[in-house]
Amino acid sequence: MNRILKTKQVFRIFYHQIAGIQIIMKKTVLAVGSVALDDIKTPFGERRNSIGGSAIFFSMAASHFTKVQIVGVAGEDFPRETITLLQKHQIDTQGLSIISGKTFRWGGVYHDDINIRDTLYTHLNVFADFQPILPDNYRTTPFVFLGNIQPSLQLEVLKQLHQPEFVALDTMNLWINTTHADLMKVIALVNLLIINDDELNLLSGESNMLAGLQKIHQMGPPFVIVKKGEHGAYLSYHNSLFFTPAFPVHQPTDPTGAGDSFAGGFMGYLAACATVNFLNMKKALIYGSILGSLAVEHFSIDGITTLSRAQIDKRYQTLRKMVLI
Repeated sequence: MNRILKTKQVFRIFYHQIAGIQIIMKKTVLAVGSVALDDIKTPFGERRNSIGGSAIFFSMAASHFTKVQIVGVAGEDFPRETITLLQKHQIDTQGLSIISGKTFRWGGVYHDDINIRDTLYTHLNVFADFQPILPDNYRTTPFVFLGNIQPSLQLEVLKQLHQPEFVALDTMNLWINTTHADLMKVIALVNLLIINDDELNLLSGESNMLAGLQKIHQMGPPFVIVKKGEHGAYLSYHNSLFFTPAFPVHQPTDPTGAGDSFAGGFMGYLAACATVNFLNMKKALIYGSILGSLAVEHFSIDGITTLSRAQIDKRYQTLRKMVLI
């Protein structure tokens, strides 16, 4: 009898451990950013009224790993079928406001070197008055992505959150140059800063990446990701550094949103892990690279909407085999 009771007790402990892991692995990610309609032309074609925006690309990429909550604003011209599509991908759209007016619109042309583009126009429309107000049930979300919007708005989001577990921040040259004081306030409060190598140099004042990373860490964030486009990405944690190459793509069709898809893959995978540690963040960096590569192969979000997790994992294993002996 004692042996049976002991067996049942061990089973209960094991069950609760497994249940706990399942709860942890369902941590939700909150994405705050832009929602857009883009008119894009590349050497491989063109697309008008293309679904875009940092919050959209991030949310769709992250949804392949965990549930997502999106906060943004769009106009009455934003397609209703896109909202339905988001909802089908475990994306809570309660925080996506549809208001009178037109959606933020961007137009751009990419050169033969697809890393170079010309902006034809930027019409902020309803995004000009965007004030991110989080629904009450969003305020305790453990994982948060602050998309590339004004630092003052990112600060407003942080004020509405209740002790998030992990906050990632994206920014750009414009905010570094024009709203530096507010940006520094945000950087001091986040766990992870995601920037490219040009932004690293500008923000740190250093031309050497290692020297620049050291200065960024002194600003507050323990983790920094430096994106280098088709040349991969670095993850820095104090004195530890990890690198992943970009997944090679036969034909990059549309680079728009690749960085936000990268961030979505990274944060989505990390939120699905039991713990946040450097090893899991290394894996998350590779998954970020994978989602970025899938995004650029098609226009808009087409490359990351019809994926299966098996397809993502297959590309993950292919990349691992490329860099391991």
